[in-house]
Amino acid sequence: MCYYLPCGMSHFLYLIPFLLGLYATTNGAPPRSFAGKVTACYVPQQNDSLYKLSSINADFAFNLYRKFTVETPDRNIFFSPVSISAALAMLSFGAGSGTQTQILEVLGFNLTDTSVAEIQQDFQHLICSLNSPKKEVELHMGNVLFIGKQLKPLPKFLDGVKTLYETNVFSTNFTNISAAQEVINCQVEKQTKGKIVNLIQDLKLNSIMVLVNYIHFKAQWANPFHPSQTEDSSSYSVDKSITVKVPMMHRVEQFHYLVDMDLNCTVLQMDYSRNALALFVLPKKGQMEWVEVSMSSRTLKKWNHLLQKGWVNLYVPKFSISATYDLRNMLVKMGIEDAFADNADFSGLTEDIGLKLSYAAHKAVLNIDEKGSDDTVSEVKFMDQSESTLLHPVIRFDRTFLLMILEKNTRSILYLGKVVDPTEI
Repeated sequence: MCYYLPCGMSHFLYLIPFLLGLYATTNGAPPRSFAGKVTACYVPQQNDSLYKLSSINADFAFNLYRKFTVETPDRNIFFSPVSISAALAMLSFGAGSGTQTQILEVLGFNLTDTSVAEIQQDFQHLICSLNSPKKEVELHMGNVLFIGKQLKPLPKFLDGVKTLYETNVFSTNFTNISAAQEVINCQVEKQTKGKIVNLIQDLKLNSIMVLVNYIHFKAQWANPFHPSQTEDSSSYSVDKSITVKVPMMHRVEQFHYLVDMDLNCTVLQMDYSRNALALFVLPKKGQMEWVEVSMSSRTLKKWNHLLQKGWVNLYVPKFSISATYDLRNMLVKMGIEDAFADNADFSGLTEDIGLKLSYAAHKAVLNIDEKGSDDTVSEVKFMDQSESTLLHPVIRFDRTFLLMILEKNTRSILYLGKVVDPTEI
């Protein structure tokens, strides 16, 4: 039986990409945990390399996003870019030769300018910073690696993934498929506090390695909406011919926002209570594709510079969104080919030969409502009717929009998505 802490959150987001490898299986000892070396990490408050990493990760995020738009056109998109980047970087730590090069170059690194050691250290600082305790915001990212018990992982690899990526490694008996599946699902359920259950239901007999990367985010809006102001049934245009009804949250408040005349979109920033923010991007009708192809780390920097605070009559849908992807084909098309091929090189992980990846999956879930994560609202300010006048610009997210959630200290994109149909689950 799996035990986990109950969590009555209103905002919860989880990412579970997991990677399966192939190898010959044998009998052996029962599952055990490998103890890796743990060292305290220190991240300078002003870390230029960390900010450079956030830009590289952002460009990878938008490149991957554009792959999703091709694979799943006219559908909701939602994923955690920083977690996918961290999971692939961790995988590169166990890779060698061309396999490692392909992974890091697809992530956006120029290996003539930045050494592999510097990349690994930057990710260590990123994960350490994201996982550092913060008041009013729960944020934790980590990895769990399940390795076939007949494999002999290198001590250097075990120490490295524990120190750099806060990864727990478990020796697992993959010859007993049902037992291995239960062990993996139980760990995922614990790490996500019961939000992801029965993740793996069809584990294959020749599986030998499973990587589960998770991220947990819980926060309250700095200025929560009040339920009494929510319209129970408001029209939302999915496309020219389809309209659905959604609860529409409403608030007249001062927000940072801008109208980007170059990209023909409106950008609104909504702050969480601490260290995180959400960006809602509403393209003009017919301009979504132009915004999508133009998104980059430079775009984010431009918006951050141009956002201005002012009164807004804001309408935002109350919705849930989830998405599950098979990443293998997309990663191969982006250039990570060797990791899935017979010539895969994971010599940094083990001296055993024949290990390759066979599957890469990704799942993310978002639930957004008036209050944020807590059941109580610390402060609610009501506006007089005279203050809620037509003098305030009306921004109504009643058609397809983009959504990003960013962590302020590292400037990392925690989540990126497109809400086409807020009623689609």
